[in-house]
Amino acid sequence: MLPALHCPAVHTADALAREVSQWRADGYTIGFVPTMGALHEGHISLVLKAMEVSDRVVVSIFVNPAQFAPHEDLATYPRTLEADSALLAAAGCHLLYAPAVEEIYPEGFATSLHVDGPALGLESEARPHFFGGVATVVARLFGQVRPDIAVFGEKDYQQLLVVRRMAADLALPVKVLGVETRREADGLAMSSRNVYLSPAERMRAGRLNVILRDLAHALEDGEPAAAALEHARILANSVFDAVDYIEVRDAGTLADTGPGLLNRPARVLAAVRVGKTRLIDNVAASPARRG
Repeated sequence: MLPALHCPAVHTADALAREVSQWRADGYTIGFVPTMGALHEGHISLVLKAMEVSDRVVVSIFVNPAQFAPHEDLATYPRTLEADSALLAAAGCHLLYAPAVEEIYPEGFATSLHVDGPALGLESEARPHFFGGVATVVARLFGQVRPDIAVFGEKDYQQLLVVRRMAADLALPVKVLGVETRREADGLAMSSRNVYLSPAERMRAGRLNVILRDLAHALEDGEPAAAALEHARILANSVFDAVDYIEVRDAGTLADTGPGLLNRPARVLAAVRVGKTRLIDNVAASPARRG
C-alpha cells in the first residue's frame, strides 16, 4: 500500500515567513483559509476557492483557546492533523501552517480585539467571549500569513461579517471572500461538530435546514416576518432540545429587518441544540415578492 500523501507543513511563524517571502519574491498572490482542523468537504471547498483566486494557498489548523469558554469543548474538540494533511494534499494545497499555541500567543501577549457591529447579538448572546477571540486570532494569523485573499464559509455567517468588518476597520490589505455552505444529502450544514451526534440526533439535526428554508420562502412570498418567525420557532421547539435563536437579519449588517414584509436582502439565522451538540445554520432570503 502506498503511503498517504501529506501537505507540506510548517509549525512556526519564522518558517511560514520564509515560505511566504519566497512566494512574494516570485510574484505570487497568496490565498489563506484559517481552520480549526477536523476537516471535511466544506473546508475543502474553501481551499478550492482559494486556489481559484490566488497562486499559492496556505491553510492554517489551530484550535484557538481564546474563542472557547471554560464550559465549552476545547479539550475534546476533534484533532485529526494526519487525516487533515492528507485531505489538503489531495486538494492541492501548497502549505499547511499548524502552529503551537505559543506561536500565536507567545509569552507576554497582551492584546485582544473588541468587536461590535455585526458581532452584536445572535452568537454573542450565548457566547459573549467568542467574536473577540475570533477577531484576535484571525488578525494575528493575517499578520503572519500576509494573504491577499482570505476565504471563509458562509455557514458561520456572522463570523464572516465580523472578520470582513475587522479587516476593513483595521485597513488590513486582505480581501475576505465568503463561500456557500456545503451540505449533507438531507441539507444539514457540514460541521466538525456533527460527529458528536448520535444516529437518532443526526436525523433530527437534518430538520434545521428545512425549517430555515421554509421560513425564507414564507418571507419571500410576502408573509410578515413576525408571523413567519413565530411559526418557525414553534416548529423548531418541537423538534430540537433547545433553540438559542431563530432570527431574520439584514444580509450586509445583521441589523434587525423588522416585523413586517421583508424589503431588503436578508439572512435567516439559527442556533439550536440537539442532545449536547450545538448546531448553527443560515440561509439567504430575498425581498418579499409583491403581487
